[in-house]
Amino acid sequence: MTKDDPRRGIPRTDHLLALPGVCEARARLGERAIRDIIHAAQGRARHGELPPDQVEQAVVNALQARPTSTLHPVLNATGVVVHTNLGRAPLSREAVQALVVAGGYVDVELDLATGARSKRGVAARAALLAACPAAQDALVVNNGAAALVLATTALSAGREVIVSRGELVEIGAGFRLPDLIASTGARLREVGTTNRTHLRDYAEAIGPDTGCILKVHPSNFRVQGFTSAVSVQALRPLADEHALPIVADVGSGLLRADPMLPDEPDVTTALDDGADVVTASGDKLLGGPQAGIALGRHETIARMSSHPLARAVRADKLALAALEATLIGAMPPVVQSLHADPDRLAARAHHLAAAVGAQVVPHEGRVGGGGAPGLPLPGWAVQLPETAAAALRCGTPAVLPRVHDGVCLVDLRCVAEEEDERLLAAVRAALGDGVR
Repeated sequence: MTKDDPRRGIPRTDHLLALPGVCEARARLGERAIRDIIHAAQGRARHGELPPDQVEQAVVNALQARPTSTLHPVLNATGVVVHTNLGRAPLSREAVQALVVAGGYVDVELDLATGARSKRGVAARAALLAACPAAQDALVVNNGAAALVLATTALSAGREVIVSRGELVEIGAGFRLPDLIASTGARLREVGTTNRTHLRDYAEAIGPDTGCILKVHPSNFRVQGFTSAVSVQALRPLADEHALPIVADVGSGLLRADPMLPDEPDVTTALDDGADVVTASGDKLLGGPQAGIALGRHETIARMSSHPLARAVRADKLALAALEATLIGAMPPVVQSLHADPDRLAARAHHLAAAVGAQVVPHEGRVGGGGAPGLPLPGWAVQLPETAAAALRCGTPAVLPRVHDGVCLVDLRCVAEEEDERLLAAVRAALGDGVR
């Protein structure tokens, strides 16, 4: 480096670390994050991308803009209620507050009255049983797949799990049900065909190595036409004859039948029909945090709870707190979105459209998350030019619309009404000079 090289003017690290703006940033950022930003600014200056006399301000600006999490809040304007790419169910206010409380020291495994250790997740279990009286006992683990894996492991490790070929589904992200169950040490005994399975198929497959009978709701798709399946209710007498437990995975976490979702299986019906244990996800139609829920008979839940795998898949205090709050608090956002008033949705859409000179068109939302595949949720959307989609996604707040048939559609079903003004501002910014 020559004597007159401008890079000699790049501020030293110790000088930058002592800047008032950097010292203020230490109240919310760790030392490693601060040094990374400083080194990045110095590197830009060394490569001629930033004048040396602007390094100090660049560091301060970068520290002020640096969030502690890179996750961005997003307004879901797709009309898909349980949107997997957006983290599935948004939490209720009560659940969010419960997370804040649980972030500190809490009595998750402590009886404050006696000072003795208590059982983990007692309150969440009680809330589940109150919400689903058909169950005798409950267990919460870290996600829906873990609940199913724990059930088949506890009941059938080293033995056979009988399941219909039409229910061997891929549950997302490339994970397939046969692979998950095989990882537990159980062996799959497939019966029937992809489109038709009969009671006799199950009966002929039962033998001395049978551990349980598994029923799986085939989320995300529907098989129509020449089809046949065997219900839990029809399987119960056969299972009783051979003293076998029935595991039913309903996936979406619907606790009770909902007239809005007439073909969606629910936990209560599966238990009433004779399932020994029903597994489901907590962050879909239940509207809570990521969690795996198992509801069923005392003895079946006890076998799952006492299995060594239960420790590896147990839910943390945050999930337990948010799940309890979801169950006993006000109606969660997922349920509100599913049961949104069509007239109110139309009025909000027309208000937004009038403000930006757009038109309102009919739009069918979806349940999402594997729930009620193919079921339309009639509603409305504000139609914008397709070019607005990228600007909406990258704006503040970030808005995710639906792009379909060359247009950008903004559906307000999953946008809380108190967010309407922020949504309007985002749409105005995305349209720019195109606003009327």
